[in-house]
Amino acid sequence: DAILDSMTWLGLDWDEGPVYQTDRLHLYREHVDRLLKEGKAYACYCTPEELEERRQKALKEKRKPKYDGHCRNLKGPVPDRPPAIRFKAPERGVTVLRDLIKGPIEFNNEELDDLIILRSDGWPTYNFSAMVDDALMNITHVIRGDDHVNNTPRQILLYEAFGYPLPEFAHVPMILGADKARLSKRHGATSVMAYKDMGYLPQALVNYLVRLGWAHGDQEVFTLTELVEKFSLENVGKSAAVFNLEKLQWLNGVYLRQEKPETLAGLLLPVLEQKGLQPRSPEWLVEVVKTLQERSKTLAEMAEAAEFYFRSDFAMEEKAVKKHLTAAIKEPVQMLMAKLESSPELDEKGLEEMFKEIITARGIKLGALAQAVRVSLTGRAVSPGIYEVLKIVGKEEALKRIRSAIEKI
Repeated sequence: DAILDSMTWLGLDWDEGPVYQTDRLHLYREHVDRLLKEGKAYACYCTPEELEERRQKALKEKRKPKYDGHCRNLKGPVPDRPPAIRFKAPERGVTVLRDLIKGPIEFNNEELDDLIILRSDGWPTYNFSAMVDDALMNITHVIRGDDHVNNTPRQILLYEAFGYPLPEFAHVPMILGADKARLSKRHGATSVMAYKDMGYLPQALVNYLVRLGWAHGDQEVFTLTELVEKFSLENVGKSAAVFNLEKLQWLNGVYLRQEKPETLAGLLLPVLEQKGLQPRSPEWLVEVVKTLQERSKTLAEMAEAAEFYFRSDFAMEEKAVKKHLTAAIKEPVQMLMAKLESSPELDEKGLEEMFKEIITARGIKLGALAQAVRVSLTGRAVSPGIYEVLKIVGKEEALKRIRSAIEKI
């Protein structure tokens, strides 16, 4: 379900299925029986303890710790031991993987051991069941991480044993963390849905992940339609890519700025609700989004920046209070309060005129008055435009906050 949920959120649709391997066990067993009848597989009665003992012995003798073929030519069954089934791989020759990304890779068959295809509990192994599924479903291209390269010669031999046509194989380099080690939880979130929870847009994450190991000229931003049209394996890089969270944040910011405010408001709402914040109305929330859209990199960052619109019990930045809420600015702020109280409604043009009248009368700079009001309304020295903030916070709430702030001067 996690895979399907991730694909649905990312907007990646599928043509059929999903198909579950648990519904196809009879097919895998039919294929195992076929190999047994043709002498291309055999029963292996070796216990895990026996296999580990031989493995340790091989390591001590500086030999490759592969299966030694102990049961390969066994004449009969071993009583009271359920066997695993192994594929009887050729012991000579070379298997060639013609990889669409890495080019041809040769594997000496003598280095490949006899792969278990059916465990003693009756369950097929990944390498076997995946190969059967791909063959029966007429899969033409198998594209996966290059950590599967060493599985591929074994699967090629299985295709050949059944007489099935080989698909094309393409092994994509792994994604690395900033320390050039394989990406893992210690580098941060690695599941797709974790990025949803962190406030990323699905189209931004798809764009970033595709662009991470593939290039199309210098273009950085792609719609899903463009990716489908322009993607080709020829332009997939051969070297591992490094996951750069700052680059993802930048790209997500691009998508946030391109999105309609009404759409973003709908996406932002559940993030706000998780923080216990409820907008006054859908239209009011759209206005809030418009003030933050240009400066936010994620929905989570936008929700955090929007908190002052929803509540007045925010912490005031001590440095901002000390710098901007001074005795010298108290009277100009009180003049603004008087004008606000007598104003029937707040609009940006009218607010701008109020500020101009006050700074002209008092001989002060606009920044001094604007910053004092900004800190009073938001608790911070940095916020969206002061006229926008005043209009959205609203007359009564603005007066309440300003009054509370200047009383502390």
